[in-house]
Amino acid sequence: MTIDWAALERQCRRILPARAVVAQRQELLAYDSDGLTLHRHQPPLVVLPETTEQVAALLRLCDQGQIPFVARGSGTGLSGGAVAEQEALVVATSRMRSILQVDLDNRQVTVQPGVINSWVTRAVAGDGFYYAPDPSSQVVCSIGGNVAENSGGVHCLKYGVTSNHVLALEVVLPDGTITRLGGDLAEQPELDLRGAFIGSEGTLGIATAITLRLLRAPQSVAVLLADFASMEAAGEAVRLVTAAGVLPAGMEIMDNFTVNAVDDLFGRDEYPRDAAAVLLVELDGQEREVSAAVELAGSLCRQAGARTIRQATDEADRALLWKGRKSAFAAVGRITPTYYVQDGVVPRSALPSVLAAIERLARQYGLPVANVFHAGDGNLHPLILYRADEPGVSDRVQQLGADILRLCIEAGGSITGEHGVGNDKRCYLDWMFAPDDLATMQLVRRAFDPQGLANPGKIFPTPRSCGESMRRQVDLQQQGVTLPVAAL
Repeated sequence: MTIDWAALERQCRRILPARAVVAQRQELLAYDSDGLTLHRHQPPLVVLPETTEQVAALLRLCDQGQIPFVARGSGTGLSGGAVAEQEALVVATSRMRSILQVDLDNRQVTVQPGVINSWVTRAVAGDGFYYAPDPSSQVVCSIGGNVAENSGGVHCLKYGVTSNHVLALEVVLPDGTITRLGGDLAEQPELDLRGAFIGSEGTLGIATAITLRLLRAPQSVAVLLADFASMEAAGEAVRLVTAAGVLPAGMEIMDNFTVNAVDDLFGRDEYPRDAAAVLLVELDGQEREVSAAVELAGSLCRQAGARTIRQATDEADRALLWKGRKSAFAAVGRITPTYYVQDGVVPRSALPSVLAAIERLARQYGLPVANVFHAGDGNLHPLILYRADEPGVSDRVQQLGADILRLCIEAGGSITGEHGVGNDKRCYLDWMFAPDDLATMQLVRRAFDPQGLANPGKIFPTPRSCGESMRRQVDLQQQGVTLPVAAL
């Protein structure tokens, strides 16, 4: 069906202020990719609503005209999930930035989806509270995007990911209906549709108000920085600490390339440049508990082969140690402006072997790989560095990324920990799930979105985008395996 975009623009202008409709080609360029710049598609029209009612009116237009739409937050995602790769209306929630209610008695805060992650903690820190999920991009990523991708972050080892901290969602369904999923209590006597929506990557509707759980700030916090002569030794330290029953708030590893990139960014040697790997361990809780955990974790790091251990208990010193980890992607970007980041997960015990295999693959493909990752829960973030002007390099880069994800699955892991599937990894989804699993997921999706208008083509392999996945299904059929019909 051909969409009359000029007519749709006129209809949108009747719903929104003039400044909230973006139709000029040069302005639309800002929306042609998310943080994964390898995939670029310029949308035909972008709208920036500010209220739930405006979002509902826009989605009713889409429903009536069978117009696909893509929800977009801050555009910091890393899986192509907020990119309109086929013609679709982009509904950007970046102007929905109000904190709607703060309820400290019940340790809750309700925000619009465009509120920046770090703003939530800033709003309640003076009262001794904070919001736990903290993606590396927390100073720019939005809560709505965090919900869409079920984002994690440094502290997800101890405190869990976004789904562990969302109580309720006000959602506009793809037909424009406004509904509420979840409630003010942690457990509800109903199907967990709130849980189904979180991590659905914009395929079930658009969240317009999100009630978050707040935590009390811990009494004591300490950060250890241990450096090692090998990545295997750093991985062994992670294994020893977690096996001993210590539960750090976060455990992060950076390799030598990343360490030097961060030191160059800072203009000083904050981390030891000759270290093969550095391990950051944050411990929090009651003062005596933290003191004992610091002593034990430090001892175990030395047992694993740590050369030196630095401890930071002062808030400014802790922030400085974490600043390097939070700045790692930007630091690497200064050296190689184009890089491709993956997001596989492996069991902690498999970290040394998988990292060694990634190094072998990097040499095989002739592409350097920087490793910085959430070591405590095995969530790898290999950054494949490349020059965009090199002929044919994008195919090589994506193939290396696919091989890394295959390694993760073979080790008992997953193709994504927090960045989502989007359009970047949809062709690998059938590596993890059988055809009947994928078909069942599609049935859930269609229950929310019968016309298939919400973020079309994302997450699931389709004949147009994933020929190899379709060939695998044909091969199964030829082998006599009966496949259920999936609404692709």
